[in-house]
Amino acid sequence: MRTSLCQGLLIASCIIVPNLAMPFQAATAQEREVNYFTKSPRLLGASTTFDAIRFSAAKYYFNISLPQDAGNNLQQIGIAQRQGTEDIKFKLDETKVFLGSNRRRGEEVAIADVTQDETTGEIKVLLDQPIPPGTDFTVRLKPRRNPDYPGIYLFGVTAYPQGVDPTSLYLGPGRFSFRGGNSSSY
Repeated sequence: MRTSLCQGLLIASCIIVPNLAMPFQAATAQEREVNYFTKSPRLLGASTTFDAIRFSAAKYYFNISLPQDAGNNLQQIGIAQRQGTEDIKFKLDETKVFLGSNRRRGEEVAIADVTQDETTGEIKVLLDQPIPPGTDFTVRLKPRRNPDYPGIYLFGVTAYPQGVDPTSLYLGPGRFSFRGGNSSSY
């Protein structure tokens, strides 16, 4: 049965509404939630303990600041090599995250998982507990060894907020310059 919305009215056009119950599925609050940063985290810098080619004891540090007014916790960091003569391989099981910087190391942050995408090479570090706004922290990657060839190597850093289907934010590149011959440490 149909009901006319213009019964008894002299209107040129009428809307006919079927008298059927339409199924409606309400999204949960989490599914409706927009997960993003209101103020961008910042990549404060990137450094290595040794800049000599082929050096096997080096560590790479990415210092990040999550501002007080970020609007969301940080749940995951992505790091992907974007430039360099060769692809650097990493020991993912030796990845660390800690509060503070590589020179002023604070408490270690528990990691839930570290993975590397086979296609893009992006390393994703998923934290066990998200990092709250107003925190500076560092991600440490351990390469199998520094590259065989000197030059500039860039690693793009991406931040992922906490929540369902988060909107990632690219923070910029961390820059490493590897030299032949003598090594220097920080």
